Amino acid sequence: METIHATILNAISEFDQIPEERQEQLKAVAKTLKKRDQGEESSLTFICTHNSRRSHLSQIWAHVASVWYDIPGITTYSGGTESTACNHRTVRALRRAGFSVVNPTPESKNPHYLIQFSEQLAPLTAFSKVYDSEGNPSKDFLAIMTCSHADKNCPIVRGANKRFAIPYTDPKVSDNTPQEDHTYDARLRQIAREMLFLMSQAK
Repeated sequence: METIHATILNAISEFDQIPEERQEQLKAVAKTLKKRDQGEESSLTFICTHNSRRSHLSQIWAHVASVWYDIPGITTYSGGTESTACNHRTVRALRRAGFSVVNPTPESKNPHYLIQFSEQLAPLTAFSKVYDSEGNPSKDFLAIMTCSHADKNCPIVRGANKRFAIPYTDPKVSDNTPQEDHTYDARLRQIAREMLFLMSQAK
């Protein structure tokens, strides 16, 4: 999977493009991870309204970053304040970045995509769900709010022991326009860059 390797190295080379204010937000999450006792597990749940774009990209890239920097004990999840479907444009952007994405449920309105960046690791399963659905942690997790709408309209995240706001502009703004692929790729690159920076600070 040479393409994903290149995507990761390119994202790392762009750490200097992260604004200082965002770096401080990411460092705050990293600081919490670094405070763990040796051997302690940490769950990160990335939350946006529909769990269709930004929260999936954040979950996937946080997972990739924790593996890249060899940080054990971190498991990533995503969810929404409501359930829709992992948007097919998100899937296309992941494939362009070098991920293997398989859809074993093509007839489903909410497909369960299998997403893989290394043949040595089990794939992640991406599908839309509410953040506290079965399979996601119900307590003692870090809630990362990836959109301002969810952050504003979900003042209490049940079970979270800490909450952080790291919002991203929704690539949905370019849907069905000539800029669609460019916008999704740019958002993927931004999230990749920031999740890799976060984990680099959590080592």
